[in-house]
Amino acid sequence: MKKILILAAVVALMTACNNQPQTKETKEEMKQELNLTQEWDKVFPLSDKVNHRKVTFETQYGLTLAADLYTPKDAEGKLAAIAVSGPFGAVKEQSSGLYAMKMAERGFVTLAFDPSYTGESSGEPRRTASPDINTEDFMAAVDFLSKQDNVDAEKIGIIGICGWGGIALNAAAADTHIKATVASTMYDMTRVSGNGYFDSEDKEESRHAARETLAKQRLTDPMAMAGGVIDPLPEDAPQFVKDYHAYYKTPRGYHKRSGNSNDGWRVIGTQAYANARFLYYINEIRSAVMVMHGENAHSRYFGEAAYKYMVEGQAEGYNFIGKPNPNPENKQLLIIPGASHCDLYDGGEGNYIPWDTLAEFFRTNLK
Repeated sequence: MKKILILAAVVALMTACNNQPQTKETKEEMKQELNLTQEWDKVFPLSDKVNHRKVTFETQYGLTLAADLYTPKDAEGKLAAIAVSGPFGAVKEQSSGLYAMKMAERGFVTLAFDPSYTGESSGEPRRTASPDINTEDFMAAVDFLSKQDNVDAEKIGIIGICGWGGIALNAAAADTHIKATVASTMYDMTRVSGNGYFDSEDKEESRHAARETLAKQRLTDPMAMAGGVIDPLPEDAPQFVKDYHAYYKTPRGYHKRSGNSNDGWRVIGTQAYANARFLYYINEIRSAVMVMHGENAHSRYFGEAAYKYMVEGQAEGYNFIGKPNPNPENKQLLIIPGASHCDLYDGGEGNYIPWDTLAEFFRTNLK
């Protein structure tokens, strides 16, 4: 009984502290002035069907994120809205901005944002990531959209591309404000970071060796960068590496602020991903979800496994077993014939992204 009373007192004290209103000074301290580029510097042209402006918003971690807000021209009243981010290591001037603009052309208010520590968003040291901070990035974007005068706060969805597809599913499992989610050409960043591609390093010995390497790196040079898309491209490079090069290292997708286009991430910048597993509760997502993947994508197994676990509560690559989803009828797996992983970044030469199908998914589920 004494333990229960002590616990109750602690909870009451924490609740009282957390319920204290933020002062104006506290809110202002959270905001950080960003040096935003005002000229159009995307890798795609601006549509004449939308309006565009730069905006910023804050996360609960005190970081200020930079974003592009797209609205359909001549739109009236409160509209459904969509927040977009990804691929992992990319910036809003690339794939996520294109997705946002294409959905704005089809009647949605959309927000493409740079994640924390990335692009024009705040956070030091640069190009750092963690599952909790990145999930919060998506939820903070939804909060921002909810407060816009031209947005119906009950009609908000999200799109996550590549590594941000997995983060989008994680956010949808956590935040019931999210009414519809698309995970496009998704990676599960925690799975690949801890297990390697196709779970080829899913053993204690491999993880221990990687942990030892990172532990040494933290003491020798914690600011060292690595990764990014290899350039020049080796002749014997795997096809998926060639696909990455064709996007990030050519005018098609190169951008000076993108880690993928340049020198990658801090070596220890994603250490938390390798020692975490998210998506644990995606089998409890009641809102609508579409997992979209290319038929020929090397990453297809991530999307198919996540979809299967989300619906059935168990799948290959998931050591945990949960109950089947309470709302399986609004979950969808869409495989795009002939498409590779990067084809779903911008459509590729085959114009593989079914923009109207995506728009119809959101219209159906954001009403």
